[in-house]
Amino acid sequence: MQSSIPKNKLLILLRTIATSATTSSYGSASPEHRCLTLLQSCNSFLNLLQIQTQIIKLGFQNNPLILTNFASKSSDLNSVDYAHCFLFSPHSNTQFYDAFLFNTIIKAYALTGNLKTKALWVFKIMLDCRVLPNNFTYPFVLKACAGIGDLNLGMSVHGSLLKFGFDVNNHVLNTLVHMYCSCRGGIEFGRKVFDEMAKKNSVPWSAMIGGYVRLGRSTDAVDLFSQMQMEGICPDEITMVAVLCACTDLGALELGKWVQSFIEEKKVNKSVHLNNALIDMFAKCGDVDEALKLFRTMSERSIVSWTSVIVGLAMHGRGLQAVSLFHEMIGDGVVPDDVVFIGLLSACSHSGLVQRGKEYFDFMRKEFGILPKIEHYGCMVDMLCRAGLVREATEFVQKMPIEPNSIIWRTLINACRQHGEFKLGESIARQLIKNEPMSEANYVLLSNIYAKMFHWEKKTKIREKMDKRGIKKIPGSTIIELNNKIYKFVAGDMSHNQYKEIFEMVDEMGREMKKAGYVPSTSEVMLDIDEEDKEDNLNRHSEKLAIAFALLNTSPGTPIRIVKNLRVCNDCHSATKLISKIYNREIIARDRNRFHHFKDGLCSCNDFW
Repeated sequence: MQSSIPKNKLLILLRTIATSATTSSYGSASPEHRCLTLLQSCNSFLNLLQIQTQIIKLGFQNNPLILTNFASKSSDLNSVDYAHCFLFSPHSNTQFYDAFLFNTIIKAYALTGNLKTKALWVFKIMLDCRVLPNNFTYPFVLKACAGIGDLNLGMSVHGSLLKFGFDVNNHVLNTLVHMYCSCRGGIEFGRKVFDEMAKKNSVPWSAMIGGYVRLGRSTDAVDLFSQMQMEGICPDEITMVAVLCACTDLGALELGKWVQSFIEEKKVNKSVHLNNALIDMFAKCGDVDEALKLFRTMSERSIVSWTSVIVGLAMHGRGLQAVSLFHEMIGDGVVPDDVVFIGLLSACSHSGLVQRGKEYFDFMRKEFGILPKIEHYGCMVDMLCRAGLVREATEFVQKMPIEPNSIIWRTLINACRQHGEFKLGESIARQLIKNEPMSEANYVLLSNIYAKMFHWEKKTKIREKMDKRGIKKIPGSTIIELNNKIYKFVAGDMSHNQYKEIFEMVDEMGREMKKAGYVPSTSEVMLDIDEEDKEDNLNRHSEKLAIAFALLNTSPGTPIRIVKNLRVCNDCHSATKLISKIYNREIIARDRNRFHHFKDGLCSCNDFW
């Protein structure tokens, strides 16, 4: 590690340290006090090495106060590993070490990006040295466990804190809940600890809500937030960010608006982070204009603020606006990062701005020195595929300097199906199945290609192979928010109280669409069955059920907002355009890739979807 201090100043500093015991500048201060003062003013690794020499020279290598401060300063200088080597060398006498010293090292490791496991090693040394943990030890150890994400490791630490009687300490329990919610398979253990806590402030509530959101259990997160309100617990900024993330995931715009009002009413600190969450919520719940309006009112913005709006505009197919905002960002002196360019390239992709997309891909490297990552290459392939340039996309993939991932190959396969390059799509899909034999998406793509080719026997064999390997197709589902409730539909859903009326409405929609010239795209159906049965299967797709439910339960002319977990199929896309015209409704649909604004028989995507 290099020091930034000039050589002549270093020599002066060395002489100062070497004679510190006899200089008058410290007056009558003790050697221990002088050493602590030097540590307090230490600002470089080289200074630290010099002070270490003095610690040894003055015989303080067994002084826990000095060593704790040495460890703390090492952590500040990102040199905790060096402090570890010094403190736990073969010559160290750990019998003088106390809990504060161990806690300092454990905390330092817990806060690192890739050395969290060492926090557990130091904790083990602490116990081996018979140094008893205190109230601060377990929160640091559990924080490290949360970062590692190892459930078994976390459970063993839980057992240890029970042994030492820290299961009644709220600070420890708060961190325990966070740890379980951060480990795969640990959410239910976290909920058990949470439910058994006698006193709860906003911290464990935030941990549980955030844990549910990370697992995609956003409905549970919203329900828990409602319970939090009933118990009179005042949420903090972290809680509100988690709740907004849940709204974003569910596409629950009305709930998101209520959360915004709640933030204003409770005067929750509107940090840049919270404002960014609000922007993201509005953009991904279908109201990108409100997201842009909020962005314009922010007195302080981060790179995330700009990125959230650019990505939001991209999702809504407003590519030219996204491009304009990008140039405004550059004009304001904000240096774009690689994430901004992912949003920008995505905007070009969703709006068919192929030439601009190519220019920005080169601009990123030449003007800002940002080397493209797999996500940038993925955006370029997606852009070419959406524009129907399948062969050019294939050549682009073949020339990529990094190995294409499965997402890029699936993008190509889907484009081959869309644009009639069936043989090429079949070849890529078969190779992908060899590489990833347990991925259901690969089989579904190949099955869909065979459907387009009317190769029903091959299609059936693919389904049989999936069944034999125990691979299940992810069921399509659609969420709709109505009267502050979230309703979820799956294909052929008969679980709703109104299912008879919904099916009758779907049949009515089908009759009206046929009058308007609608022809069902029966190749979308998975099995080789009669055409009439195929049409019936298509009519039972989850988004059509959700739209029928909305038509039954909302006033004429009211916009309909739905969220699909998968990419909307060709048939539902064509059908929804007609439904918007027949029933004079604007239908805003978010699928896995983007937003579709259906109005007067047209879609905002202009078939770039």
